[in-house]
Amino acid sequence: MSKQILVVDDEERIRQSLTGVLKDEGYEVLEAKDGAQAVKQIENDPPDLVLLDIWMPGMDGIETLERMKAQIPSLPVIMISGHANIELAVKATKLGAFDFIEKPLSLEKVLLTVSNALVVSKLEQENRALRQEVQKKYEIVGNSMEIQQLKEQMKIVAPTNGWVLINGENGTGKELVARGIHQLSLRADKSFVEVNCAAIPEELIESELFGHEKGSFTGALTKRRGKFDLANEGTILLDEIADMSLKTQAKILRILQEQRFERVGGTEMIFVDVRVIAATNRDLKEEIQKGRFREDLYYRLNVIPLVVPSLRERKADIPILVDHFIVEFCRENHKEAKKISPTAMDLLISYSWPGNVRELKNVVERMVIMTRGPMIETKDVPDPVREQRKAQPELSFLDYSLLKDARREFEKKFIMKKLMENEENISKTAEMIGIERSNLHRKIKNYGIEMKKGP
Repeated sequence: MSKQILVVDDEERIRQSLTGVLKDEGYEVLEAKDGAQAVKQIENDPPDLVLLDIWMPGMDGIETLERMKAQIPSLPVIMISGHANIELAVKATKLGAFDFIEKPLSLEKVLLTVSNALVVSKLEQENRALRQEVQKKYEIVGNSMEIQQLKEQMKIVAPTNGWVLINGENGTGKELVARGIHQLSLRADKSFVEVNCAAIPEELIESELFGHEKGSFTGALTKRRGKFDLANEGTILLDEIADMSLKTQAKILRILQEQRFERVGGTEMIFVDVRVIAATNRDLKEEIQKGRFREDLYYRLNVIPLVVPSLRERKADIPILVDHFIVEFCRENHKEAKKISPTAMDLLISYSWPGNVRELKNVVERMVIMTRGPMIETKDVPDPVREQRKAQPELSFLDYSLLKDARREFEKKFIMKKLMENEENISKTAEMIGIERSNLHRKIKNYGIEMKKGP
């Protein structure tokens, strides 16, 4: 499909000349004689690129450019002027113009600039699509009260430069929270660098974090930038921070306080501007008491504490997560669309999930791959999940100490199960369980039960 270009110029001779040469190159061309007509054209049928004259009666090119960019920020616009000056060119560039061409026009230059602008525009579109895919991949899925509270805290924290300490069990999604904060922050267009402190050998962690100079130790064949250097102006996640040795903790503390460091084997002081997010599955206060974690480092990191709930604490999200993972793994493995039966889902809801969301994700992937038909049944659920149900037939709400908590857990599970049985038909479910339709709506909202069809 040919690209569509809008030519905006008050001189008919210029419009005709540009239209002719562009059509000869296979482009589809639209014309506008002034800024107002051009803005209206973009509203009705946005082109792939605009050639825009600066000096026009009425709405001039600069104002037209501002209006166009307000409507479609990604629209590539090439400015044309017979009375160019540096100040005007700078202003147009700051407003988002791709390039600036002077009259009399060189048609070869016009075609080259148009070609370059379209290539850059395509790359930017692909980049945006990739960023959206990445954001979707790291999306925090769930609508329970616990997750809603966490997401609200993230929105409050993200625009600031405050350091964050994330605590949660293994597999709860601490990295997703860190990435979510970064994506919502003012540093979103800069680097997000993750460091798994538990996976780096003690003798290499300084080199990993701060970099090293060539020849600084055996095997250092080239100069290397460290993670803090790579994260400059962005965000660094120090995952499993409690697994660092006390020696490394001391060096980290100094860097966090001063925002500067030297590479291993180097003498040059490197200054950085890094937002630090730390994560751990341990109780750091307990680690401090045992002498395994520095108290001063704890208070430096613990500016804004966030806790990621375990899957046991947010069981209302299990059906949402399961459906999300089924769609994801069906697509990744080129499988036909699958669904899960209410009895199989009930098994997943009642399981304790010691490995949290990570374990659930693995289980769903296994079921998608190994189930032949379009429906995942009870027999397709892995043995450990089914065996725990047999070993612990009592429902989880019996474990609560307060009646109100037990009643809430029972009612939430009961409504979720009945909704699944009735394929999310609100009226039918309300009639079945003997309550008013409006009352069921209210309970669905209060319990954070997500409906595919919408409640």
